[in-house]
Amino acid sequence: MSKIAGAPWLSAPKTRAVIAALEAKRPGASRFVGGCVRNTLMGRPVDDIDIATQLMPDLVAEAARGAGIAAIPTGIEHGTMTLVCDHTPFEVTTLRRDVTTDGRRAVVAFTESWDEDAQRRDFRLNALYADPDGTVHDPTSGGLADAAAKRIIFIGDPHQRIREDYLRILRFFRFNAYYGGDFDPDGFAACAAQSAEIATLSAERVWKELKKTIAADDPRNALDGLARSGAWGVACPEATATARLRRMLDIELDLMLAPSDPITRFAAATPDLDAARAVAARLKLSGEEAGRLKRAVGREPRVVSYMSLKEMRRALYALGRETFLDRARIAWAEDDHPRSATPWRGLLALAETWTPPVLPLTGAQIMAAGVPQGPKIGAVMREVEAWWIDADFPDDELSLVERLKAVAQALG
Repeated sequence: MSKIAGAPWLSAPKTRAVIAALEAKRPGASRFVGGCVRNTLMGRPVDDIDIATQLMPDLVAEAARGAGIAAIPTGIEHGTMTLVCDHTPFEVTTLRRDVTTDGRRAVVAFTESWDEDAQRRDFRLNALYADPDGTVHDPTSGGLADAAAKRIIFIGDPHQRIREDYLRILRFFRFNAYYGGDFDPDGFAACAAQSAEIATLSAERVWKELKKTIAADDPRNALDGLARSGAWGVACPEATATARLRRMLDIELDLMLAPSDPITRFAAATPDLDAARAVAARLKLSGEEAGRLKRAVGREPRVVSYMSLKEMRRALYALGRETFLDRARIAWAEDDHPRSATPWRGLLALAETWTPPVLPLTGAQIMAAGVPQGPKIGAVMREVEAWWIDADFPDDELSLVERLKAVAQALG
């Protein structure tokens, strides 16, 4: 019998407090489940702690209140209560079985059967449960072996699991990016056969899965699988520059660079501004995400590996550090010169250390130079700023004042 008794999260006082509250209602009715068990067995960090229980949601809430633990009905229709202990959330969900499914949502009924609860989950390594003492239960008789072998295998018939929730196609590739190796052939075939159904899912759910997948340390195999299965083309058909994305990932991983974030990587797969607008609308990116994606795929000012320090500072001032670095990484991915790595690395390092200055000029100073209040103040400000940028951002106050006087006189 496998055990995870030494896991720090399992022995943490807040974990013990939550499980003790549930055990006080009914001993043996609650087990840890899913990611916390899986990740512990695989030597991965544990971020969230989920608990499955035979207790009904009202009894879970009652148990929490009796122990002075906050209980929030975050998914009460599906039997989920979030217990908050010492500022840490624990999702506690009553055991369930599916009554009906349509590929997007499920109607569930509560059960006391651990086997029924396990059978409605997606992959065998996600259907691992652990008692409060760390004893692991494997109802599908495959989860422990899958965790040890780093493989992602659907529970039962993969075609049926996918028909229950088409998001499982994207989850198959996401979990392979983080926990798997070679694709399970049956699982891959089922994903490919039903990839068109991704179009029936909400954009928010699709984007959430894609973003998590592309954020993996090395998502190359998963992204290749998404493309070969047809899932990528259904989810984001405008993001056709997948070769450029692959090149970006190859550079990062081969040269051991700090990984770029999901938006930078997704921008690498987005060929131009029109595509960025289309994919941002299709996947309903947030305003911040959409704005960054559009800025990242822009072409002016041009970012090249051989730009001078002055040119770099000028472009960095115009774009801001985030956009400059996004464009630099994308441009590097387009550069197939065999000796381009050194100048690109140097450019990125310089860009990360230079802080764009703030123009040391105010509207009050412009008015003091004789410019009346109104639109001319903005015009003078822009003229002086253009000179200041062209002069490579001098911090000589006297020169700036002299330039201000000259511009004010010329435009006055």
